[in-house]
Amino acid sequence: MKKSHAVTVLGRELSVKSSASEEKVKAVEAFVNGKLQEIGSALKSGDAQLVLTLALLNTSEELLELRSLREQNSNADSRLNTILTTLETI
Repeated sequence: MKKSHAVTVLGRELSVKSSASEEKVKAVEAFVNGKLQEIGSALKSGDAQLVLTLALLNTSEELLELRSLREQNSNADSRLNTILTTLETI
């Protein structure tokens, strides 16, 4: 069941609905604000839209890399299981 949560991003309070626990929502909020702070402090411009766009691109790149690694691990697991099955039949 989805529950409303209050989060603050870039100083703006938002109400979001999520089935995640309060702790998980707070962790996501902290992650987002940390990423925005990291990118915002590296820019000379205080343009919130630019900071948000760069943070989204950065986080998306990390997500795609993790998905790729997960797929590689899954493929390796499959190969190892095949090898183990073959060795067990010898």
